Amino acid sequence: MSENPAQMVKQEETRAAVSAPPSIAKYRILFIRFIPVIVLLINLALHSFLPNKQVSNVTNTYTGVLIAVIVFYIILACVSIRNQSLGEAMSYKVPLLAVLFSFFGIWDLVTLKLKLLPLPYFPGPDKVLYAFVQDWPLLLKCTAYSLRLLFAGYAIGALLGLVTGTLMGWSQRWNYWIGPLLKIIGPIPATAWIPIALVAFPTSFLASVFLIALAVWFPVTVMTSSGIANVRNAFFEVAKTLGGNQKYLIFKVAVPASMPMIFVGLFMGMGTSFLTLIVAEMLGVKAGLGW
Repeated sequence: MSENPAQMVKQEETRAAVSAPPSIAKYRILFIRFIPVIVLLINLALHSFLPNKQVSNVTNTYTGVLIAVIVFYIILACVSIRNQSLGEAMSYKVPLLAVLFSFFGIWDLVTLKLKLLPLPYFPGPDKVLYAFVQDWPLLLKCTAYSLRLLFAGYAIGALLGLVTGTLMGWSQRWNYWIGPLLKIIGPIPATAWIPIALVAFPTSFLASVFLIALAVWFPVTVMTSSGIANVRNAFFEVAKTLGGNQKYLIFKVAVPASMPMIFVGLFMGMGTSFLTLIVAEMLGVKAGLGW
């Protein structure tokens, strides 16, 4: 079984500490932790000295962000010399950070420097970061509107999904009535309900909330009902022996035992809610990231 990069870095630090004198081992460990800084310095050098082929108004935003991240990382690395837990955390993140920072360097190369990807579809990191700095009031407002819409729809869909999933998983009678409805409505994409939502709801906000709630309801219901239906009978028998009633069996035994499946459904619902959010914001909302 192959090891992940973080484990390899940890083993390399251990070998450096064992095979070398203490002073040399410390420098080797510090060098490993400074690999992301080396990548950032390479990115800074390429951005500063390599000529631009993409016609774009270059600002100093990307340069400033690189310098700020370099300074911040160096400070953390110096603190990690005295703080062992921080040092271990930084060593664990070295491969991930190195790849992440390399991505920004490659992005800058293929757009601004080499023009392999043309404007306006592929702006460089400097242009994107400058847009964030320049339009942060609008972005903040749109983010707030999107989060309000997202959490309203997600909360309603998750709550209804938990209720219907619990009823279906616990009671064959409820499963008899809700099961066919779930099989018919569930596989239909939430975006296909846009015409009905626009007619049925008085405002575009309520229509958008309905679409997101519907997208979340299906996976949460399926995973919750599956989790409760597959709880081991031994758990219920022990609870009944101790005097547990039906309410106790549902909320103290069945639901806690099916929590892994429930959280899988909630996680899947979060993914579908983001996809539906972009389309839902095209229905005429006042602001939003997809507006």
